[in-house]
Parts: sequence; C-alpha cells; structure tokens
Amino acid sequence: MSGEEFVPLSLTPLLIGTFAAIACALPGNFLVLRKQALIGDAISHVVLPGIVVAFLLTGAISTWPMMLGAAGAAVVAVIMIEAIRRLGQIESGAAMGVVFTTMFAAGVLLLEQTDTSTVHLDVEHALYGNLESLIWLDAVGWASVWDIQALAGLPPELPRIALTLAGVCLFTWLFWRPLKISTFDEGFARTIGIRTGALGMALVIVAAIAAVAAFDAVGSIIVIAMFICPPAAARMMTNRLETQIAWSIVFAVISAVAGYVLAGYGPLWLGAVDAVSAAGMIATVSGLILACTAIWGPCRTRTGAPGST
Repeated sequence: MSGEEFVPLSLTPLLIGTFAAIACALPGNFLVLRKQALIGDAISHVVLPGIVVAFLLTGAISTWPMMLGAAGAAVVAVIMIEAIRRLGQIESGAAMGVVFTTMFAAGVLLLEQTDTSTVHLDVEHALYGNLESLIWLDAVGWASVWDIQALAGLPPELPRIALTLAGVCLFTWLFWRPLKISTFDEGFARTIGIRTGALGMALVIVAAIAAVAAFDAVGSIIVIAMFICPPAAARMMTNRLETQIAWSIVFAVISAVAGYVLAGYGPLWLGAVDAVSAAGMIATVSGLILACTAIWGPCRTRTGAPGST
C-alpha cells in the first residue's frame, strides 16, 4: 500500500488503536497485580451510563463532559461495590459483578431510549467502536503529516486519545513510588504515610478516563481486553515491575497493529470477500498473546505479585 493510500485510510486508525491499547494497559498492570483485574472489566461497563448521561445533559459528544460523566460513574460504582461488599458481607468479585452488569444494563436502556441517530453513540458503537471509519480525509500522503491545514482535519479521537495517553503516563510517573509500594505491601505503605485508599481511587479514575477516551473509537471490547490481556501476559514474562510495564506496552502495540492488519487483510488472504471487526480482531490477538505466554512464558508457573520489584 502506497503512502497516498496508507496515510488517509490506515494511519489514524492504527495510531488511535495503539494509543488506546497502551493507555489502558498501563493502569491495567497495577490492577492485575493488586488482584483487581475485574475492576478493569467493570470500568469499561460502568462508564457507559456516565457517557450517556453526559450526552443527555449537553446534547453533544464532547470530551470533557464525557470524561467527567465517566469519572463520576466510576466513583459511584466504587462506592456501590464497597457498600454491597460491606452490607451484604460478600466477596468483592461478586459485588463488582452485580454493580457493573447493572450499570451497563442501565446504560444500554438509556441508549435505546435516547435519540442518538445523529452521533456515533449507540449500542453497536458502545461494543465495537468505529475504528475503521476514523479515516483522515484531508491527507494525501506522508507530506500531510507536516501540513498544518491537513492536520486540522484529523479525526478528533486521535488528539483525544493521545492527550489521554500523555496524562496516564504522567500519572504513572508522578505516583510511581507510592503505586509500587502500595501494590506490593499495602500495610507498609500505610505505615509510611501513603494514603492507599485515595491512591486506589485515583487509579480507578485514571483507568476510567482512559476507558472513556478509547470508548467512542474502539468500543468496550478492546478496552476490556487491553486492561487485562497485555498486563497479564507481561506478568508471565518477568518478576520485575519495570520490565512488566515494558512488556505490556510491547504486547499492547503488537495487539493493536497486528489485529488491525489481520482484520482488514486476513479474510482476503484466506479468500473471503469482507473484512472483520477490527475491535474483535485486536482483542483476539491480545488473547492469543496471553495464551502463548501462559504456555511458554518464563514466569508462567508463578502466581501473585512479583517477588522482585
């Protein structure tokens, strides 16, 4: 494929998918190590009613109302999970299952009762996203990357997810030490003055922001997969947190790029006529990577948090 075809048709979907995968994988590492991987699944579901409520209040899909709505929904979900866990005396996994299925169902019902025909906000986009349609119509080749007028026509999802990824990286860098200590020894973290409860809430909110930034473009399927699969696969490759973060980024990039390419060209290589969902294929590739590391990863026989940090 020449640059005249690749840049307008495939460059932006590839970048958006890759940035979304990394933005979800970074906080996903800490969720997996804290044995809270289900929270990543829950977040990708509970943000839906927050996004819909933000749309109902503003009448348009805009970045900050959506992110505030998603963050608010995430906070409500965490409060509900804790309340159900304490009042019902049940384990946290069951409480999370009750909350995220209920909130996601409420979001779906709101979508079905809302006129979203003029915007990309419906049940199908909530699940699969619209990654394939995020093309750069103003681009004519690689020269457009340096053309200010052409750059003005970029799909808004690209700068949104790029900014979100920068924010996630900044959060991870600023709070690296307290995140690391509280992840491996929460009791010790409290004794040295780290507010583990507030830090845990901040991690959930950051994950929620990453989820909503990726939500419109890639849908909840990729968000769920990227929160869990790259970090879990990376965990089986190493016992050091820094190396695990690096591996998770590598796996996220491979999943996004290979999944997008296979979705578009894989069926053609096999003699089929139509392409398949990019979101579904990206999630499938991430699952295959996880399966491979579970079979051949050097640390596959170890469980729990790494012994060497």
